[in-house]
Amino acid sequence: MRIHHLRISAFGPFAGTEDIDFDRLSGHGLFLLNGPTGAGKTSVLDAICFALYGSVPGARQDGKRLRSDHAEPGREPAVTCEFSAQGRRFEVTRSPAWDKPSARGKNGFTTQQAKTLLRELVDGAWVEKSARNDEAGAEILALLGMDREQFTRVVMLPQGDFAAFLRSKAADRLELLQKLFGTQRFEALEHELARQAAEARDNVAELTGRLELLTARAESEAGALGLNEGAPPADNPAARLEWMVAAVGERHRELADLAVAAETGARERALAVEEEIGRRERRRRLEAAVTRRAAVQSAAPQLESLAARIARHRQAEVLAAHLAGVDAAGAKVRRAANAAESSVTLLRLAAAEEPELAGVRLDSAEDSAQGLSGVAGEELGRLRSLLAVVEARLPDEDRLQGLRTRHSALSGKRQGLAEGIDELAQRVATLEDERVTLARDVEPLELRAGTAALRAKEAAAAAELLDVVRRHAGAAFARDALKLKFDAAREHQLEAKRRWLDLREERLANAAAELAAQLEQDCPCPVCGSVEHPAPAAAGTGGPSLAQEEEDAHALYEAADAACTALGAELAGANEQVAVLAGQGGDMPEEEAVAAAGEARAAAADAESAVTELASVRTRLDALNADIAETAALKAGREAELARAAAAQAGLAEEVGALDTALAGLRSGHRSLSRRLRALEAAVAVLGKAVEAQAQLEQAQDQAMEAREQLELALPRAGFSTADEARDQLLSADNAAALERELRAGQDEAVRVSELFESEDIVRALGEQSDGYTVDEEHYAVLQTEAVDAGHKAREARLSAGLAGRCLESLTAIKAEYEAMAGAALEPAERAAMLAGLADAAAGRGDNTYRMSLNSYVLAARLEQVALAASERLVDMSDGRYLLQHTDARAARGAKSGLGLQVVDQWTGYRRDTSTLSGGESFMASLSLALGLADVVQQESGGVEIETLFVDEGFGSLDEQSLEQVMDALEGLRDGGRVVGLVSHVGEMKQRIGTQLQVLKGRNGSTLRISETLDALP
Repeated sequence: MRIHHLRISAFGPFAGTEDIDFDRLSGHGLFLLNGPTGAGKTSVLDAICFALYGSVPGARQDGKRLRSDHAEPGREPAVTCEFSAQGRRFEVTRSPAWDKPSARGKNGFTTQQAKTLLRELVDGAWVEKSARNDEAGAEILALLGMDREQFTRVVMLPQGDFAAFLRSKAADRLELLQKLFGTQRFEALEHELARQAAEARDNVAELTGRLELLTARAESEAGALGLNEGAPPADNPAARLEWMVAAVGERHRELADLAVAAETGARERALAVEEEIGRRERRRRLEAAVTRRAAVQSAAPQLESLAARIARHRQAEVLAAHLAGVDAAGAKVRRAANAAESSVTLLRLAAAEEPELAGVRLDSAEDSAQGLSGVAGEELGRLRSLLAVVEARLPDEDRLQGLRTRHSALSGKRQGLAEGIDELAQRVATLEDERVTLARDVEPLELRAGTAALRAKEAAAAAELLDVVRRHAGAAFARDALKLKFDAAREHQLEAKRRWLDLREERLANAAAELAAQLEQDCPCPVCGSVEHPAPAAAGTGGPSLAQEEEDAHALYEAADAACTALGAELAGANEQVAVLAGQGGDMPEEEAVAAAGEARAAAADAESAVTELASVRTRLDALNADIAETAALKAGREAELARAAAAQAGLAEEVGALDTALAGLRSGHRSLSRRLRALEAAVAVLGKAVEAQAQLEQAQDQAMEAREQLELALPRAGFSTADEARDQLLSADNAAALERELRAGQDEAVRVSELFESEDIVRALGEQSDGYTVDEEHYAVLQTEAVDAGHKAREARLSAGLAGRCLESLTAIKAEYEAMAGAALEPAERAAMLAGLADAAAGRGDNTYRMSLNSYVLAARLEQVALAASERLVDMSDGRYLLQHTDARAARGAKSGLGLQVVDQWTGYRRDTSTLSGGESFMASLSLALGLADVVQQESGGVEIETLFVDEGFGSLDEQSLEQVMDALEGLRDGGRVVGLVSHVGEMKQRIGTQLQVLKGRNGSTLRISETLDALP
């Protein structure tokens, strides 16, 4: 990798734009990056690291502080680095996130996100490769073959770190070496071996515990039977289980025989108790039957009386209809008499108040009842004739009322017409005033309405901008969500790739064992063709399933890579959408867009309101002109109509007087013929009700007479002399039903008692009674006690036999499970011992006498390579005196070893610790170590050529001779076209190196310049 050009703008201490032509510096192979303290020498290296990796080394990784405080507020910070790698030329431009001044932003600033642009020079033209931060970073990482940590250790050699590395303890060197060489997989292998060993130990412990648990269960089962005599010792669980099964089987057979005998005796005692219970129950039933027979015999007279009473009820029931008819006729006569009396009373009251009934004479209540039909009938005919005459003249009175109404209406009409004429005159004046007022408002409204089209366009543009702002915010949110998903997918893809490559490497290492596993006797070897296989390779740690694991890991990697690619394409589309919307103004703050849209809508609404109001005013003016003409015409018409109404009213007054005189006699003192008609109708109704009530009374009396005659004829036939006698014998339906149920229940009880004495139990009980059987409580108690005791003994014997049987079954199952489990535990125990030894060896324990872990062993090999590479340069720098040598000697007090370093003094032949070197010697040793480590890491990174190298500080500790030797060694790094940049402010270095990249510090920021002379800095 070679750096060709670097452009720095508003970055770090550099306020403006600084261009560095590294191709010009490369012409001399060795150049000096110098300047006063704090001028920005390290910031040049930070800019290179930021351009390639998007962050700076060490504690300066806070990207938000990368923008220069000296730069103008609106100047965008950016770093552009042009470099070549793997035969291709690239240019990467990165800009960190920064706050851009904006009148619309919060607190006067708008946050600009970090940006990246990666381009490649193809056929003389720059072709864009990526504009995404993550995608460009992944591309550069693949090109350089180093991450940021390795780059800062290999290309930018920090002397302070390697001096500390040189003097540190072996355990402290592990962290840096592991980061540079990526040996985490060996540490992960240690952990995996430890996990598998612990898992195997847990499995063995679990199997042992389960065996002990089975033994304890067997002891518990057998202990319940009290079997201990003659048992084998507890340290031989298999023989002890065999003995327990045999002893429990013998005990089970003995208890089973005892249980059968006890069951037989218990059944005999229970049968005797059941027979005694049967005899006692039959005796109880016999006594109950005798009691019921005595009760039936005592109730026989009462049943005969009930039967006679029910028979008399049946006779009287024949006359029930006649009796009901007589009662109903009597009630009807009473109701009719009451109605007739009420009608006479109403007639008397009406005759006293109504003049139309003055012709009816009622001297007393008795006379009115006897002669009412004749008197009321004559008067009723006269009133009905008069009613017909009055009803015939009702239309004349209606006509008179209509004439009067028309007369009154004409009076009201004349008054209304007069008032309407006045109102119309006033309305004409009001409309004229309104027309003048509206005419004054037309001109201002025309001016406001003329801007309606312009205001509508402005409102539409503001609404469209607001929509773009909101879409931009949504697109940015969606893009950020996609970015998180892409980062996760990228991480998953890298992890899947790492897993696949690890398995492939392990499979390649195990290839011989994999081929050996496929060899068969007398079959040719697929490699050499021989049919003899005297020494096939031993299996590695992967086992035969390693090939399948590699295929599965590769499939997972391809799936993760496809998913990552798809998400990358989707994220690129989202970024493009955000950029398009930003170009349309979408990055405006939403509050400002909402306010602008509101103002535009308000202006458009005001102009549109003026258009509507102007149209309304013009329409109103037209309506006013028409209304004024129409009102004037209406006023003239109403004046003519008023004259016609006055003439018609005079003619109606004459006609009303003539008709009113003709109808006055028929009213007979009433206000109208209608009132006279209602009075006549009321009188006719009262007379008609009185006549009708008298007729209904006479009809009811005739019907009551006929019902009594029919009852007198039916009494002798039913066996009764009077109606009261028949009424006394009748029962209500509920009482008759109750008596019949009582009679039927008594009869049924007599039948059941008779059948009871014919049943088998009662007959048998009578036989036992005749044989002299009596209830003996003492004998029954003795039988029960014997049966209970026998049952308890049988149950205890049965339980004992069942317990022994279950114990035998359980012990048999435990014995079989123990034997199977004991056989299965042999292989896990052997595997656990093997894994434990392997894990201890990998972790630096057990038989590992060097106390060196697998990770330390791998890193020790790398450190040995670093020491050899460093010694080549240290020999030149120290005039052939010193060498660096790796040592794997065991550390003191059992500490882990493998990463030790010693310095070999070839002048004395002694080895000593690196901490004994002087300051200048330490600088030379650490510089050599850094250069050697860079060479080894470069080889580990796939042989990537590092053609641009920086060495940072430390030269001030060297004397003149040592500095000369170091400079000679550094100049040797230029072989093969390599460019070396030395970072220092030592005066002697400025005199020795003519090509310099000078950093000039000022109050307004730092600047850069390339000097190819030996002139000192001003």
